[in-house]
Amino acid sequence: MDGNGRWAKNRGWPRLVGHRRGAERVKEIVRACPDMGVRWLTVYAFSTENWKRSTEEVLGLMGIFARYIEKEADGLSAEGVRLRFIGARERLDPKLQALMVGIEERTASNTRLNFNVAINYGGRDELRRAFIRCAQDVAEGRLSPDAINDAAISARLDTAGMPDPDLVIRTSGESRTSNFLPWQAAYAEYEFTPTLWPDFTPEEMARILSCFGMRERRFGGAKA
Repeated sequence: MDGNGRWAKNRGWPRLVGHRRGAERVKEIVRACPDMGVRWLTVYAFSTENWKRSTEEVLGLMGIFARYIEKEADGLSAEGVRLRFIGARERLDPKLQALMVGIEERTASNTRLNFNVAINYGGRDELRRAFIRCAQDVAEGRLSPDAINDAAISARLDTAGMPDPDLVIRTSGESRTSNFLPWQAAYAEYEFTPTLWPDFTPEEMARILSCFGMRERRFGGAKA
């Protein structure tokens, strides 16, 4: 979900105004997904590299996350949305962590939409943590080195038990993946749109999904 800061800057506003508008856009996309046939949605909210931003922006973002969880808990639960978080939580404020756990537990039985939010997430960091778990399991006799295969690694990722993404959409005109789900998205289709995230509408998402539906996916196989 890139482009919040630029969206605000283009209007002469502080970056946090763009982030708040981006959070409103998230609500619109989440509500629209089930009617578009989307059952799994993952949004990249805060990366392990985003700590490099100013203290003001980081604290502001954390506040937006907390308010989003508090304000949307009832609505998400009522609409059948299951909310989960991926990423390393230890660096996050304990109060925010408690809010995350609370809404995960509250929405655990919902099935209309599986909504994952990546906070303090980085693909390389996730893989590092998964490899450490593999090494610990080998050292403690729970896993044979010969058994470290794709399934064993996937089971130790933050997304364990979740399907791999079919489509990754990157907004704001940037043409890079920025350390997002590198393992899981190995065979995903990609769409890069120049639209800044606060301007990314459900209608544009529907158009992208329609184009995605016409793509031929061979997963390494030859065309018949």
